[in-house]
Amino acid sequence: MLIAGIGTCNAERYEMSILKFLLENARWLTGAFLLTFFSAFGQTFFISLSAGDIRAEYGLSHGDFGLIYMLATLASALTLPWMGKIVDFLTPAQVAIITIPLLAAGALGMAFSTHVATLVLTIYILRLFGQAMMTQNALTATARWFGANRGRAVSIVTLGMNASEAVLPFVFVAVAAAIGWRSAWTSGAVLLTLFALPLIFVLIKTQREPQTSDFEAKNQEVRSWTRAEVLRDPLFWFLVVGILSPAFIGTTVFFHQVYLVELRGWSLTVFASAFSIMATTTICFTLIAGALVDKYSAKALVPAFLIPLSLCCFVLAIFTAQWSAFVFMALMGVSYGFSSTLFGALWPEIYGTKHLGSIRAIVVAVMVFGTAAGPGLTGWLIDLGVHYPSQIFAMGIYCVFATGLMIFVSRRLIARSKA
Repeated sequence: MLIAGIGTCNAERYEMSILKFLLENARWLTGAFLLTFFSAFGQTFFISLSAGDIRAEYGLSHGDFGLIYMLATLASALTLPWMGKIVDFLTPAQVAIITIPLLAAGALGMAFSTHVATLVLTIYILRLFGQAMMTQNALTATARWFGANRGRAVSIVTLGMNASEAVLPFVFVAVAAAIGWRSAWTSGAVLLTLFALPLIFVLIKTQREPQTSDFEAKNQEVRSWTRAEVLRDPLFWFLVVGILSPAFIGTTVFFHQVYLVELRGWSLTVFASAFSIMATTTICFTLIAGALVDKYSAKALVPAFLIPLSLCCFVLAIFTAQWSAFVFMALMGVSYGFSSTLFGALWPEIYGTKHLGSIRAIVVAVMVFGTAAGPGLTGWLIDLGVHYPSQIFAMGIYCVFATGLMIFVSRRLIARSKA
């Protein structure tokens, strides 16, 4: 009974600690949360909801649209190392003033584009200012705002993406069915301009001042590496092998979701509803990962995110019943939960915060490159007649090998931090 009482007391203290943390930092956490939420307009899971309509109106095959998407996304990845550096010398609010209107312009481009050239430009804008810069701004700011509680803060902020995955696919499908897919994109542009921008600006215009609790001994800041030093670090490039996986696999599956649904004979509406399952598991494991990062460090947890990712690939490749989509989404959510928190907390833990914007710009560019390569490569293989489920199975095999490499990298990073 005494042990049970102590456990209950500790649980209550932990809950109070979380509540206090949320209340004291509500404005910054909410602002960064909304940045990741509205990044959805440039994310593949959202853009691909219009894939069928785009291919039909522009007369594109799966491979054609995949190539267009790949080229536009590659262009955004090449732009990001330079564009992403602005978070090192502008405040988060100033960056938001630049990126959100440009993201809204991309949404309007999707609504009014009638030529393939403008479609490429539109997707480039959506990917650069949605997927890349909105998350770059949110996670870089969060990593700088918080020290000892960085894992917890990052886990809360990244929930914005999970919330958008749970809500926006269903809402967009419903709105598009009622007023047309182009008008639905126009509505998105209005939402970004009249609601998201002013609200986010008000929340983050005041910089967060460091607090005593941010500087516990276990989380003292490491030496700040320059971007040039990071690019010469072999462990960074080993990490790239792992961090490419969620971006490549998730983007590929969601980009070709309409094709997958047609191939399996599933309902697109039911498949879209499965995003809520992924969002739920992602939320749970994002919070779990945040607590574990603060307790054990991000370096120690690096291998964790690839195991469920490999399993979800095997499930989707092997099983054909519609329930497998829900299992896939659940396992993908576990991986996304771990990876989203890890990728937000790992880089400042390894390389410091002074040049974090420049370093994260390279990291995000690599991830964007993965999202570009996936749809283009798989679309080309689909056009060649390569079995799509077999491609997904091969992705699972890749994750198994990458897990072994991440175990090696984790041990080396821990050893280096103790040297």
